[in-house]
Amino acid sequence: MKVSARNAMKGKVIELLEGTVNTEVVLELTGGERVVSMITKDSAKKLGLKPGKKAYAIIKASSVMIGVD
Repeated sequence: MKVSARNAMKGKVIELLEGTVNTEVVLELTGGERVVSMITKDSAKKLGLKPGKKAYAIIKASSVMIGVD
């Protein structure tokens, strides 16, 4: 797999929460951190996502905001 995004992190699907239109995907990275992504239900099905399947979190953003209380 080749992508232009610099932040592609390998992990494993640990949970799928399927809604009416979207599916929330919880991916556990190799270091134990978790990334949560909301994708379309159709995309989750096309990717064959299921718990235990290896996948990548690919993050492409033009900005990252930081907030404090």
